[in-house]
Amino acid sequence: MLRAAFITPGAYPIPSSMGGSVERVVEKVVPGLLPHVHATIYGRIGKRLPSRGNLNGVTVERFTGANKALYFQSVRKRLTQSKPDVIQVENRPLWVPRLKQSFPHSRIWLNLHSITFINAPYLSKQQRNRCLQAADIIQVNSEFLRNYIQKKVPQAAGKIKVNHLGVDTERFPGRSTVEGMGMREHWRAKHGWGNRRIVVYVGRLVPQKGIHHLLNTLPILIANAPDVLIVIVGSAQYGSHRQTAYTRRLHKQASRWKHHVHFQPYVPHHEIPYWFVMADIAVVPSVGREAFGLVNLEAMAAELPVVATRAGGMKEVVVDGSTGFLVPSEAPGIVGELASRISNLLVNETMRKEMGRRGRERVLNHFTWRHTAERWLGFQRNSD
Repeated sequence: MLRAAFITPGAYPIPSSMGGSVERVVEKVVPGLLPHVHATIYGRIGKRLPSRGNLNGVTVERFTGANKALYFQSVRKRLTQSKPDVIQVENRPLWVPRLKQSFPHSRIWLNLHSITFINAPYLSKQQRNRCLQAADIIQVNSEFLRNYIQKKVPQAAGKIKVNHLGVDTERFPGRSTVEGMGMREHWRAKHGWGNRRIVVYVGRLVPQKGIHHLLNTLPILIANAPDVLIVIVGSAQYGSHRQTAYTRRLHKQASRWKHHVHFQPYVPHHEIPYWFVMADIAVVPSVGREAFGLVNLEAMAAELPVVATRAGGMKEVVVDGSTGFLVPSEAPGIVGELASRISNLLVNETMRKEMGRRGRERVLNHFTWRHTAERWLGFQRNSD
């Protein structure tokens, strides 16, 4: 049986409701490789978690993550004992050449989740070339990310594999289901939102996510739907309620429409389905180079139409005019297009429901964690 090791960045423990997106992907995909793979996950130690544990049949080894160099050394030392056939590095390309040197008989895979760690200040151009060329396979979550890497490091083009991410459809009940309708009624009543038309944003509150553009649509949205409520779920950092200059700017910007904006600070990921099921429309107004945008899938699984920008890989998820709408990711067009598309959905319940239905169907057919795990196994078979 193939022995595979998955090295997380050491930023968050596994499992952890406060963890980041990289850890969440590992937590969901790796157990799906069983029984074909003997897998071990290496991650950061956490409160009330043993140094060695089990996650849905997968062994998890945990080390202190306060010092990244010490964390990497601890993982590498453990790998010398287990000698896996495949060592997959999650989103830390700088570790790839070091592991290649230490384990010449293992295949070293790099799983890139974003463009962040292949650019300055994390890597120079020379380091990027060396790290990516050292990998045996580079797994990415979108065609956008594949194309980006090919342009930066053409020599690595032949080893890049696209593996789209997935979602737990059981955790995100569709609005049309009995469970979804019950959750929707319960949580709306709890917040006192009755039958208001709700537009939801879920994610970090940082400038590249474009939340300020969403707030700029409010005058038009209110003119078309006077009861509209924009619900903004998230904080600047995972697991933190700390205010930043940008979050203070958003609160100041929204103060003109206090009755139409609700800020919900960071909530654990297991509570996210409640916020989607209460909503009527999901908006993902990113202006940065979003590699994939997992939140789009989660919203679609909950039967929400999604209005997203064409930033990065999101256009590979949302089908314009079918499961939602895609709008420009740059000024001056972004605010006007966002306002127009959201308004269209606010006043057309039939369109909302039909797009939501098609969105969930698309997720079920193409974007579950089972699909992601099966593609990984296919890459492994083809690499033998």
